[in-house]
Parts: sequence; structure tokens; C-alpha cells
Amino acid sequence: MWIDILLLAELARGPRHGYELRREVEAATGHSLSNNSLYPRLRQFVDGGAVLRSSEEQEAKPPRHVYSITDVGREVLHDMLAELPEGGADQSREFHARLVNFAWLSPEEQLRVLEARDWVLVRNRDRVAALASVRMERWSRLALDHGIARIDAERGWLAGMRAEIQSGENPSEPTQEPR
Repeated sequence: MWIDILLLAELARGPRHGYELRREVEAATGHSLSNNSLYPRLRQFVDGGAVLRSSEEQEAKPPRHVYSITDVGREVLHDMLAELPEGGADQSREFHARLVNFAWLSPEEQLRVLEARDWVLVRNRDRVAALASVRMERWSRLALDHGIARIDAERGWLAGMRAEIQSGENPSEPTQEPR
């Protein structure tokens, strides 16, 4: 679902043709997006009324398809951003796809997403800590200790973000208004 969020978020910033859309998402994620995954998703969005597809004439070339988000698409995007199910909260890409578009959510919605991520981190830390309590060789212990430290660091970072949101200093509007 994280790719869907990034595609719709990019279209919310303005109309794009397929190649441009793919290039923007790849640049933002470092993840290669094939035409076989991009265009079926766009077709689903078009079929669902979330995206419009129009043709743009090009000199001495076939027409290029340009995609733009609809009001339905903005609602779909918002719902995707505001909801972070447990399975998604455990996936860094799912969480970060929402995080980079946080400005489009209300502070209450932002806090719910952060809480969902934190809940999963607490659960994961408990599992890792249980493993760490077992007698094990040095390298396994070092790996588990590192895992716990990373979870603790992310939880501290989340706590700082929650405090910033709760302070009211968090801008709740996107830097570029969706069209």
C-alpha cells in the first residue's frame, strides 16, 4: 500500500505522466518501480474514480497519458494516510510513506499513526528482550542488544514527534496544497 500512498500523494501535488510519476516515486524512495507495477495501479485508480487519465498530444510521437487526482482520490489518499493498521505499522516503508505526508493530516490523526507505530515497537522490543534474557553466545547477544537500542532510539524519536505535535508547533497543512 505504501506505493499507492506515494503515487496518490505525488498526483495530489499536480498532474503527472506515467514516466514522470515513476521517476518521482523512485527518487523519493530509492525503490525501483517497474511499469508492470505502476500502470496496473494507475488503472485501478482510474477505474475506482480516484484518478483521471487524459491524453496529451506530442509532436511526432504518440499521445502521452497524463494522470491527475480527483476529489475521490484525495479522500482515498487521506484515508490511507490516516490509517496505519497493525500489519502496516510493523513495516518501515508503510510508516514512512505516511510520515513524509504527515502535513496533510490533522494533529489527532498524526498522533494516531505515531501511536500505532509505537505500539508495534513496544511489542517487538518485548519479543527481542525475551530472547535477550536467554543465555546465548556473544555475537547473538550483541545483535539483540543492537536491535533493542534501535527500537529504543526510534521510540524516543516518536516521543519527540508526539511532544512537538501536542505543543501545537506542528504545521498541519501541506507545504504545497493538493489540487
